Amino acid sequence: MKRTAIIGGGASGLLCAIFCAKNGVDVELFEQNQKCAKKILVSGNGRCNITNKNLSTNDYFSQNPSFVEFALKEFGFNEFEKFCESIGLLLDAKEDGRVYPLSNEAKSVAALLLSHAKSLGVKINTETKISDIKKLLNDYDAVVVATGSEAASHLGGNRDGLEFAKEVGHNIIPTYPSLVQLHLDSGCVKKMSGAKTDGEVTLLINNKKETSSSGDILFTDYGVSGFAILDISQAASVAIRDGADVSISINLLPSFNAQKLSSHISKLASVQSDFTLSDILAGLVPLKITSGILDELKLSATLSGKDIDTKLSKKIANQILSWRFKVSDTHGFRHAEVAGGGVDTTEINPKTFESLKQKNLYFCGEVLDVVGRRGGYNFAFAWASGYLAANNIIKS
Repeated sequence: MKRTAIIGGGASGLLCAIFCAKNGVDVELFEQNQKCAKKILVSGNGRCNITNKNLSTNDYFSQNPSFVEFALKEFGFNEFEKFCESIGLLLDAKEDGRVYPLSNEAKSVAALLLSHAKSLGVKINTETKISDIKKLLNDYDAVVVATGSEAASHLGGNRDGLEFAKEVGHNIIPTYPSLVQLHLDSGCVKKMSGAKTDGEVTLLINNKKETSSSGDILFTDYGVSGFAILDISQAASVAIRDGADVSISINLLPSFNAQKLSSHISKLASVQSDFTLSDILAGLVPLKITSGILDELKLSATLSGKDIDTKLSKKIANQILSWRFKVSDTHGFRHAEVAGGGVDTTEINPKTFESLKQKNLYFCGEVLDVVGRRGGYNFAFAWASGYLAANNIIKS
């Protein structure tokens, strides 16, 4: 019986183990944590955005963008759904393409994957950290590195897989945090900490627009978080890594244009002349954000409506619709959901995920230089890469 060692009990490692064991391979899985699937358990705020119905290469970032194409075609949403049904895991696909377990609970995903793996005879060794990849290659017919990335170190994220890859001669693309919060070089963000609003964020790299995203924006002690921020964080993080000048422009009221908003402020100031500037802005944005705007423009909160002229109304409107902040850093690997960079995919067979440097050695999931957008794309790649590695181990 063919013997396979899998390092890492996350999404790609568990799926690879299941398909190998199902096809008569003797599988031993090594997980450094007390339990497997820790990242699955916390994903989607405990709901687990398990995949996406609409998968394409445009949803991934890599120095070798076409690498994911074959995997997504061979093990896309339909194939994954069929697999899930076979282990009793029913899915709930939303209109925007995001897919969750029908139970709406990440725990059920982890429990079913683990139960199925164990029922097939997969030997799972928890609290077992592998340090010698060459010894494993001598002892087993195939070795799968599914160790993940440096993201979420509190869940076990580290560079082990990259070190294993380097040991056998692989090139490593410099890593960076992705789906991560951003640090802002601004004195007023602390004042706004805890304030949340829906808006639009535009990322500027060397003063040129790179990308934009709409959604919730949460101000924090260090800067900004929220879905709109996470969605632009991949491009921001790469630019920071590469030493570019990075800034964001926040539109707090995307439903307004400058003329409409300045007219509203002028009109209200005129009609309610006893209102303070703080009162006028309170109906537009959260109070903490009002405080930040006044700080930024060096205006008094008690400024009376009768003292607000057209010029000042325009100035305030422009601040609300295009508030520029310099981005000084990301919130780091520990707080990132995923990481970009990793094992150079030009040195990996895209159809089998076998190393082109070392026979019988496979790399799956986030350890590779592939990172997806928010919305289930990173899990989709993990499942597909685990499946293709298993498929080749079975056949070879």
